[in-house]
Amino acid sequence: MIHEECGVFGVYAKQPMDVAKTAYYGLYALQHRGQESCGIVVNQDGLFYSKKDLGLVSDVFHQEDLASLPQGKMAIAHCRYGTTGATNRANVQPLEVNHQKGPLALAHNGNLTNAYELRNQLELGGAIFHTTADTETIAYLVTQQRLKTGSIEEAIRRTMDQLEGAYSLLFMSPSKMIAVRDPHGFRPLCYGQCDDGTYVVASESCALDVVNAHFIRDLEPGEMLVFYQNGVQSYRHHIHKKQKHICIFEYIYFARPDSVIDGISIHEARKKAGEVLWEACPVEADAIVGVPDSGLDAALGYSQASGIPYVMGFMKNRYIGRTFISPGQNSRMDKVHIKLNPISSEIKGKRIVLIDDSIVRGTTSAQIVRLLRDAGAKEIHVRISAPPFLNPCFYGTDIDSKENLIACHHTVPEICKIIDADSLEYLPLDQLYKLINHHDYCDACFSGNYPTPVPTSTAKNRFEQPIQDQE
Repeated sequence: MIHEECGVFGVYAKQPMDVAKTAYYGLYALQHRGQESCGIVVNQDGLFYSKKDLGLVSDVFHQEDLASLPQGKMAIAHCRYGTTGATNRANVQPLEVNHQKGPLALAHNGNLTNAYELRNQLELGGAIFHTTADTETIAYLVTQQRLKTGSIEEAIRRTMDQLEGAYSLLFMSPSKMIAVRDPHGFRPLCYGQCDDGTYVVASESCALDVVNAHFIRDLEPGEMLVFYQNGVQSYRHHIHKKQKHICIFEYIYFARPDSVIDGISIHEARKKAGEVLWEACPVEADAIVGVPDSGLDAALGYSQASGIPYVMGFMKNRYIGRTFISPGQNSRMDKVHIKLNPISSEIKGKRIVLIDDSIVRGTTSAQIVRLLRDAGAKEIHVRISAPPFLNPCFYGTDIDSKENLIACHHTVPEICKIIDADSLEYLPLDQLYKLINHHDYCDACFSGNYPTPVPTSTAKNRFEQPIQDQE
């Protein structure tokens, strides 16, 4: 199955305030990045108070829950879809640990490619794990290093030297909040400041907008930002320079259209994908229809480039989450019908270009094409604003095998027939760079070119299985 990322959010205020409510609004803005669980940890004078559970932000937090969390100067928050570890309360983040140097809270977006090896080493050394997520491995390493060094910053720096893969992290100690982005910059992380001086860190800039924080900048790959009483300190010199590899699928699907990541507007990148699709895969048609929500921007770009009218072909039920996140095939199939309803007056008797961001298994695409045919479409030409998925992702997107990827087992003409379209074309792999005007991105899920060594164990539930069954 393929799922989204996680979202992290942090607040550092100069004076005690209702940081829990600020974090709550930030999580709402990042809900699209993870709908499995969420949590907030508040720091009040070095003591941590938390509320965490399975479910959406609206399910987990009610007015009384927020009121029960005290005022403080710091809070970190997390919304999760796990790419390592089962869906249970033990894996809900932020993760909290207590050790000799005091409490520590941690929120993680990404996936470690060497988590299996690190965890085995720690367990052989006597470590006892309480979760099955790779985030706990990071926490163990930091606390180990914390006993050897005089500062939490140095402990995190040394831990970064041991980690491989994707990680955007937020740490909270009794006196500091620390943000970290991995040396490749796989996952986004940015920060800003409110008018009252409060600092905010978030996976996406849209979360800064929601809490009225002014965007300052994205963290650089390999950078560590420390927020403390005297301001903000950046540490970069100790990180070995590596090529940047931002996940290209952030621009195609994951991020909200109103976010800006590493200086690139998500909305404009998706519009550009539509323009590139038209240039590479033109077709005569009467109307352009985008699949809500992440296909809409590319559909607009295709329309503007081609001159073919863009129409609202579907009404989306706003109370249904993304089909990508639905657990189980039957649930996903049911939600397609509940989530989307075609507007027949825009469809009937017309040649339709249907724009979507991806085809994973083909089942959802087939359902959407069927909805258009039932609404009276004369022809349906499917255009995908990404290349075909051909490889697993090891950096935070839950594509752990080729088994369920339709493009690994069928040619494009075969897929076209399976989904019952009149034609099917994908965005060419060699045109991906045009979305962001540079080549500093990871496209391994399309190309198979991995920026880091491939992990030895890739199953999501690898830490739920006995070691002998994993070998």
